[in-house]
Amino acid sequence: MSEMRRELEDSARKVFPDWQAAQDAKASWAQMAELGWFMAGVPEALGGLGLERRDLAVIFTEMGRARMPGPALAQFLALEALVQAPDFPGREDLMESAMAGEAITASLTIAGEDLTAVPDADTADRILVRSTDEVTLINLAGAKITPFPTWDGSRRLFTVAPAPDVPRIPLAAGSEAAALTERLDGLLCLGLAGDALGGADAVLAMAIEYLGTRRQFDRPLAMFQALKHRAADLKVALETATALYEASSEAAPLALGAMKAHCCEVYKQVAEEAVQFHGGIGLTVEYPVHLFLKRAFLNRALGGSAAFWNESAGDAVLELAAVE
Repeated sequence: MSEMRRELEDSARKVFPDWQAAQDAKASWAQMAELGWFMAGVPEALGGLGLERRDLAVIFTEMGRARMPGPALAQFLALEALVQAPDFPGREDLMESAMAGEAITASLTIAGEDLTAVPDADTADRILVRSTDEVTLINLAGAKITPFPTWDGSRRLFTVAPAPDVPRIPLAAGSEAAALTERLDGLLCLGLAGDALGGADAVLAMAIEYLGTRRQFDRPLAMFQALKHRAADLKVALETATALYEASSEAAPLALGAMKAHCCEVYKQVAEEAVQFHGGIGLTVEYPVHLFLKRAFLNRALGGSAAFWNESAGDAVLELAAVE
């Protein structure tokens, strides 16, 4: 790990030492802005820190470890869109305010779907709307904003229908919009994959700690071979997924989607096993492991499910075969 990435990780764990430290959404948002996270992917020439995607990947992982609430991932999408868009009047002011923490939201679904799964739409001023035809920033004044209930309580999601006659800022159109949308969808997948791996690492650490303290037949559960093997298998799965994640930060969008699907499946597997490890207490709802399980299930659905990415991979193979 580079020195910059290690500094990002260290600073995150000082501010958010465990999952409970990030549960005040308003305070967490202010701390993320203070840490400079929203500046991370913006080039230095535009007032940012000029970090690469593999550096952003560290931030995404820490967000998952802390079960970070709020629209942070949407904010990264909006800032990336502003960075990639041609210059326009007011662009620098928009970027400066977004880097300082003024929320711009966006759907956490793959582009082209309805504006569902939009985090914190009721507190944002603008929404990023992306498709293969056009990428725009739309003012949310007068928009119809409907709560989108989920099992996971760590993120507040909404369905949004913008008002027809509100200010819009076009960022890209035509082929440029298609290319930008593809890039943004790839960043979304990278963010969700990092969130999944950070959450999986945190919940596995909780489970291993529990196995070391809970006693059965006057022995710690960690001494039982069957449980040791299950924990070791989870660690191997997590380390393998982490290696894939670190190698995929600059991959093509389809590869990022496949990687995201795999990391989210690993998150689900680890969280489910963590609940099972805690099963001896009778009520796992009294322990935080089930909160990570709920986030794992939501991550699987956001940014395209495994079925979506499998179908996309199949379509790509068929198109290649037709050309040859």
